[in-house]
Parts: sequence; C-alpha cells; structure tokens
Amino acid sequence: MPLYKTITVNESTTIFIWKIEESYEVLSQGIKLTPYCQKRVDTMKSDIHKRGFMSVRHLLALCRYTDFDLYYDDFGKPHLIDGKHISITHSFEYASVIVSDVPVGIDIEKQRKKIERIAHKFVASEKNFIPVQKENKIRVLTVIWGAKESLYKLYATAGLSFEKNIHIMPFDIKKPFIYGSIDYKNKISHYEITFTEFDGFTCVYALPYSN
Repeated sequence: MPLYKTITVNESTTIFIWKIEESYEVLSQGIKLTPYCQKRVDTMKSDIHKRGFMSVRHLLALCRYTDFDLYYDDFGKPHLIDGKHISITHSFEYASVIVSDVPVGIDIEKQRKKIERIAHKFVASEKNFIPVQKENKIRVLTVIWGAKESLYKLYATAGLSFEKNIHIMPFDIKKPFIYGSIDYKNKISHYEITFTEFDGFTCVYALPYSN
C-alpha cells in the first residue's frame, strides 16, 4: 500500500496522500463499492481515472471508512454519513483525501506549462503578484488554481466563478501559508490555505479562517 504521506493539519483535520503505482485490478481487491460508485467507475474510459478512483477508496479505509460511508449531494460534493467533512482529489499518479470536523477542500495539480495558456480563465485580482520568471510563474499559477479549486469544493455552490468570486491574497512561493476569500451574493467569507510541493505536483488545501 503506497501511502505517500500523512499530514496532520490539526487535532481534527488529517490528510492522506496516495501514490498510485498499482493496476486497477490490484486496487480493486478487497474494495466493495456502492451501486452508484460501481456504475461511475465502470463508465470511466481512462485507466488512470479508474485507478485514482479506487486509490481513494483505499485512503477511505485508512480513515476507517468504506465506500458505503460516503455519499454525494446534487452538486457532486462528497459527504460522510457520520457528519465529518471530506474532500477528495486525484491527479495523474497521486490521490488524496482530507477529513475534518470543519468544511474543507483539497486539490492536487501537476505543475505544467499549459497552465499559462488558461490563466486568463481563473486569474483576476491575482495578476499583480504573478512573477515573470518562468519556473516560479508556473508554480505560483498552480498554487492559485489549486487554492481556487479547493475553495470551490469547500463552498460547493452553483454559479460560483473562479475568476469573479474567489480571490487569493498575495503570497511568497517560499512560504506555504496563504489566505483567500469568497465574495458571493453580498457575502464575504475568509479562508486559510496551505500548499505543499512534491515530485512536480502541488497539493493545496483550505479551511475556514480562524482567529
């Protein structure tokens, strides 16, 4: 079982990261899916997506849950039947879950040059602090995307715009702690965001701001 990393954020929030090295067949062993999730994985065309889906079920087991403890709302947001909050992500050969007593969001992204081509779709107020230097620019853009994706998952509200409603404060790529906010329908909420980088990937997670 290639558990890559465990991050204890605080006493009620834990992250598990899995490095996906096994085949889909191996990952399927010992895992029983709900009819809904079995249908989802059966219709996936990509092998890496199937492997990512099943690796998440192994991460659930590490949290002492099964697929039957998990359900999805109409927005597609996952929930746990015991009331704890969960967020799920997978990208290429990594998958992760975060479980907490408070609303949370997590995202893993591979650092790729193509993010520069789509930056205009999610960058607005952040334009002023994006570096010109190529390597750091890709890293910073990946953090911004991951942060906004994490907040989008946490907030889980239809109509929320990465560009217009989710804002990331200026940050130093050398320091892993940043802040963000969501301004939606005359309500502003603030969040603490943390990122970590490994093997050319960026993992970003968000929690409500606490003084």
